[in-house]
Amino acid sequence: MLENSLWRKYHKENTFRERIAECCVLDSMDLIVEDKELYGAIKVKLTKKELKLFAMDSAKITDEKIKEEFSYDDAALEKARFKLYKKLKQDKTRLDFKETSRDRQA
Repeated sequence: MLENSLWRKYHKENTFRERIAECCVLDSMDLIVEDKELYGAIKVKLTKKELKLFAMDSAKITDEKIKEEFSYDDAALEKARFKLYKKLKQDKTRLDFKETSRDRQA
């Protein structure tokens, strides 16, 4: 499942569930049960660039490689990281990853 996803480009396993729970300050048991649906929710909430940064940063890719990939300098990389993790902690983002929010939309 999700073998060709952006996440799997930088990770051997689908560990985005644990990383999202950690970053969003949520219990992983509260997240959408299906990996495919959770990953879809992540893709909706993050831009492609933010998702790629999240995957690379979670994979512990060096700052130099990340800066090269995005053509960032030190300040731009820190700003992008700050914006990404701030977005993940916002209620309007993180609550869409919860199983109960999916029930409300149905």
